[in-house]
Amino acid sequence: MKLALGPVLYYWPRERLLAFYAEASSSPVDIVYLGEAVCSRRHEMRLADWLATARRLLEAGKEVVLCSQALVESESDLRALRRLADDNEFRVEANDMSAVSLLAGRVPFVAGPHLNVYNARTLALLVRLGATRWVPPVEISRAILTAIAAERPANLEIELFAYGRLPLAFSARCFTARHYNLQKDDCQFRCLDHPDGLPLRTSDGDRFLVLNGIQTQSARVYALLGEVGALADAGVDIARISPQAERTFDVVQAFHAALQGQRPAGASVRELAGLLPAEPCNGYWHGVSGLEMVA
Repeated sequence: MKLALGPVLYYWPRERLLAFYAEASSSPVDIVYLGEAVCSRRHEMRLADWLATARRLLEAGKEVVLCSQALVESESDLRALRRLADDNEFRVEANDMSAVSLLAGRVPFVAGPHLNVYNARTLALLVRLGATRWVPPVEISRAILTAIAAERPANLEIELFAYGRLPLAFSARCFTARHYNLQKDDCQFRCLDHPDGLPLRTSDGDRFLVLNGIQTQSARVYALLGEVGALADAGVDIARISPQAERTFDVVQAFHAALQGQRPAGASVRELAGLLPAEPCNGYWHGVSGLEMVA
């Protein structure tokens, strides 16, 4: 099974992003996803910067995929999509059906997790349009994934979100701006102050969600390291690790060791527990409430 480093979902300064991907180039990940998948107002890196970073990673032996936004709201967002579609150098992850429309028949693409594909017939349609890899929705269970994988078209890879705060929803409203009583168009880029998102608690003080601009994430961290054998049995070809502000590459090493059989699963899970920025969960994989942690 391969390891993929998903796109950075948070707003990090340019120098931090460049340092992060320099470290990624020497890490054991096989695939790196680049680009802004959340908010069009995040401009620390432009397309030319992403392409330059992609070429450096390619030289280091990594497969590179460029990401489209999950919520396309304006003509400027469409122009950004068209620029991705016009660049034939790298594969693109389509996270919106407008991206699928632009990419279909032009370049092979990755069907991203926000396309909400839940059955084999829809997946077959995307393959006919040019999809070569599918990232299922984060809430998919092992049972459903196994059934779909059994009917998947030939040569289609399956990549599963296996680690990170779960991206649950997107909204036209920016919740981080609202937290600071700011308008979305005058957000003052407050997401820069929250490299792992803005935690949201219930009135009882319990961690509930994480606000990340227009994206809502789980407060708990999805962690399927203890399930790597089950992932392979379900037909998963690639495990995706979603970057966090600290110790991402320690997490990568833990997954790599487990996949290579260098460490017993139990030891890897115990090691991962010390790297988590919040409590773990794996409920969706087991077909129960997402915030649960099934032993």
